[in-house]
Amino acid sequence: MSDLLVIAFDDEASGFELRTELVKMQKEYLIELEDAVVVTRPSAEDIKLHQAMNLTAAGALGGGFWGTLVGLLFLNPLVGAAVGAASGALAGKLSDIGINDDFMRELGHSIPPGGSAVFILVRKMTADKVLARLEGFHLKGRVLQSSLPDAQEEKLREAFAGGKLGTALGVPQADAGPAAPPAGA
Repeated sequence: MSDLLVIAFDDEASGFELRTELVKMQKEYLIELEDAVVVTRPSAEDIKLHQAMNLTAAGALGGGFWGTLVGLLFLNPLVGAAVGAASGALAGKLSDIGINDDFMRELGHSIPPGGSAVFILVRKMTADKVLARLEGFHLKGRVLQSSLPDAQEEKLREAFAGGKLGTALGVPQADAGPAAPPAGA
């Protein structure tokens, strides 16, 4: 089962930096993400979703390929490509993988104008290594929502407010940092 975490920031840049760091960690197999979306609020009325993957473009590309292939079979590849791309784009636009867009927009209204939030759907992670890499974010952000049990969520909120991030997620050894050198060394 996946866990949902929503971390809010007072600026837009921090949200994008966090998502970039999460993607780097995923490439290093430290974390397995189902979805990571940055939601920004440029003005009081405007909420923008910055998906990690554009499903409409991916659908159009895939549809164009399959349309061309089918078009070749019927000796009209251009019409096949056009129909395939259009149907693929429509399918991509209508599919919603990961976190529900309406939920993100609704929760996005709690972000101050000029701020951002990162919606993270985590399948699994190597907690101590992930925590070490996220150390620079824990004083900037605050937890808006999570699917963690109440006790863990409260510890996580305290950690982002300046406490120990490792202890909050059940990995206290991550807070210890590097071992001190022996005396006289």
